[in-house]
Amino acid sequence: MAAVRVRQHVNPLSNKYQTDFSAPDWAKLYDNPNQPLHIDIGCAKGHFVTQMATLQPDWNFLGLEIRLPLVDYALQQRDQLALKNLHFLFCNANTSLADLLANLPAGALQQVSIQFPDPWFKKRHQKRRVVQPELVQSLARFLPNTGRVILQSDVEEVAQDMCDRFSENPAFQRTHPDWLPDSPFPAQTDRETLTLSKKLPVFRAIFIKPKP
Repeated sequence: MAAVRVRQHVNPLSNKYQTDFSAPDWAKLYDNPNQPLHIDIGCAKGHFVTQMATLQPDWNFLGLEIRLPLVDYALQQRDQLALKNLHFLFCNANTSLADLLANLPAGALQQVSIQFPDPWFKKRHQKRRVVQPELVQSLARFLPNTGRVILQSDVEEVAQDMCDRFSENPAFQRTHPDWLPDSPFPAQTDRETLTLSKKLPVFRAIFIKPKP
């Protein structure tokens, strides 16, 4: 397959990405829709969740990506591998996540990952970052008790900002006060592989929704 080329960063607040979201028929997406679901927000080409779906066939995986060419690429890769526990959706998580989660089968969602998101370093652009209070509140509403959110970044400022947003919401509890030394996953994103190959740090944290 030819390499897919898209802009590295897109503004999720632009009018182009304010389209209405139509929830799919979840029962038709997976061979076994009753398996626990892991959503990867900002999945890019989907390499991470494709690996995860291969390694953990007893889970369903869903990649969300705002760049449509990458979604098309990821779906083609999935079909070539004949993975029946994997799907990808074109979705602006900043505006459509609540609608998507509201239509999931009750109790399906068990795990969410947000990994190496666009950093948007300039202060005036930080409202474009994916982890905003509204996104955290949507996860707080629909993630069941004992569900967890895994955050990773190679930029400590961005990782800390994500942690601050989740810590502000009383529904979530951080599992450890310090950065985690190892990933909880048996697979890596492309960015994680590159960062570790350069012997640079990855800043990781896990948040859970504890039982009341």
